[in-house]
Amino acid sequence: MTLIKQKDYNVKSGAMTEDEIRKEQTIIERSKDDVRAFGQIYELYFDRIYNFILRQTDDEDVAGDICSQVFINTLNSLAKYEFRGLPFSAWLYKIASNEVKKHYRRNKGKKVFSFEEIKIKEIVEQSDTEWDQSMIDQLIEFMKDLPTDMLHVLELRFFEDKDFKEIAFILEITESGAKMRTYRALDKLRKNFNIKIKYNG
Repeated sequence: MTLIKQKDYNVKSGAMTEDEIRKEQTIIERSKDDVRAFGQIYELYFDRIYNFILRQTDDEDVAGDICSQVFINTLNSLAKYEFRGLPFSAWLYKIASNEVKKHYRRNKGKKVFSFEEIKIKEIVEQSDTEWDQSMIDQLIEFMKDLPTDMLHVLELRFFEDKDFKEIAFILEITESGAKMRTYRALDKLRKNFNIKIKYNG
């Protein structure tokens, strides 16, 4: 697997409030009868889904093609969508994750993860010295050897701000499995680097 540094993208994400989720569901239900309403969802999530895919492909053209397919699939399947207590974005990320898997199966390429440096800085916090470029480089080099399943949960938990319930749904694993993968990945970072993990799990 290849893991490289990616340029920084200022795309905000984060946990939604219950009120925001309810308002979003209103748009989704309206979109089932009026495709024009779906444009609001597209505008809200396109950049997030695109960057989620780009981290796993490191190819802007490929990421754009896959992202477009994700929204086509989403729109075509919208009538089947049922609210399960999660933000609609969890369904989008799940479709995106599956499309990336299909891409690699078709092309038999080497799996890529490219993480923005600014996001890596958000994951870790040095305990006694200032952050420097060599530490970033060492961390990225170390992360090359992390199993893909660990990188998936790190991306969703820290880069996309997903909770464990959403991660479990997106990756089709149990919630306890999502927690265990995250803890194992963070434990590896703690043991190999003199860093304090910014983590409120």
